[in-house]
Amino acid sequence: MDVSMIPLDYATLRVIWWLLLGVLLIGFAIMDGFDLGVAALLPVVAKSDEERRVALNLVGPVWEGNQVWLITGGGAIFAAWPLLYAASFSGLYLAMLLLLVALILRPVGFKYRSKLPELRWRYTWDGILCFSGVVASLVFGVAMGNLLLGLPFGVEPATLRPVYEGNLFQLFMPFALLAGVVSVTMLLAHGAALLAWRTGGEVAVRARRAGALLALATGVLFALGGVWVGAMDGHAITSTVDPAAASNPALKAVELAGGAWLHNFSRWPLMWAAPAVGVGASLLAALLLWRGAKVSAFLATSSAIAGIILTVGFALFPFLMPSSLQPAMGLTVWDASSSHFTLWVMLLATALFLPIVLSYTGYVYRVMRGTVTPESVSENPNAY
Repeated sequence: MDVSMIPLDYATLRVIWWLLLGVLLIGFAIMDGFDLGVAALLPVVAKSDEERRVALNLVGPVWEGNQVWLITGGGAIFAAWPLLYAASFSGLYLAMLLLLVALILRPVGFKYRSKLPELRWRYTWDGILCFSGVVASLVFGVAMGNLLLGLPFGVEPATLRPVYEGNLFQLFMPFALLAGVVSVTMLLAHGAALLAWRTGGEVAVRARRAGALLALATGVLFALGGVWVGAMDGHAITSTVDPAAASNPALKAVELAGGAWLHNFSRWPLMWAAPAVGVGASLLAALLLWRGAKVSAFLATSSAIAGIILTVGFALFPFLMPSSLQPAMGLTVWDASSSHFTLWVMLLATALFLPIVLSYTGYVYRVMRGTVTPESVSENPNAY
């Protein structure tokens, strides 16, 4: 097909796919985030076996569908941003392995937890589920923090082959750990909001108390991280870039400059809405949970997640994966994408199938609506 027949130019398609990648990340964090949060909060909000079964059966029927958002995001990176996929999935292999171990433990925990009646057996699996929720949440946040710090990789100009020179322990720098803690508190607050909304009794009471403190911590730590980002060196493109050129990260010049990650907010002031929502919605969620709100508190934690992720995306743009080793080889929206034709075909497929997926997801949640109680769990032979 002649690319001149495609109604959207190459630069526009690249920006659209950057936005779609953000939508997928936000969708995963909101939909699967409360699964991770509920699992991590099990020892805190549920003391007895009956209470823990209530919490697990709140997310048990939907966690597999929610995790599809992560798989879809990985597929989108593979197809739309092949250089990003190659650099991140190969260079961060050990971190990805740690994440996969945490995610693989979840289905095993859900399936095996109630196979035996002994409390020691069940509480052991509860501990494993808690561990998986905390570790996965932490790794996701650490990854976002390292994007702002820059990752130690380069790209061979002749072959465009990424070369990674870091190790797993280098990822856990102080700022990255702060980002990881923000991710943990953010997702645990989200899980607590769901528990407060769709359970009752002591589980809901404990969830509201824990969620209020976690949401407050999220807002405070996120604001602290913003101050830290403003003081650190960011990456700025100093050469002319053709947004419609073929993908080649070697065709630009990049320099490090203090406060460079805030330049986009100065250039497009409306972007300040994202961090404002991130902080404001977190504090609002804390207040709503403390006062016993249900749906509004869950919407507030969802808004906080969206605001926090958008803030990182806006700060980085047009960078996708900055390089601390060779800043000029950092991957951007303009030099790490697939071809014009590939992005167009993928956009058509997305426009066709995404509404179907969203419609089906909405139907599933409509069927699963309502409060989960000890009675509903005991009466359901298929309950976890």
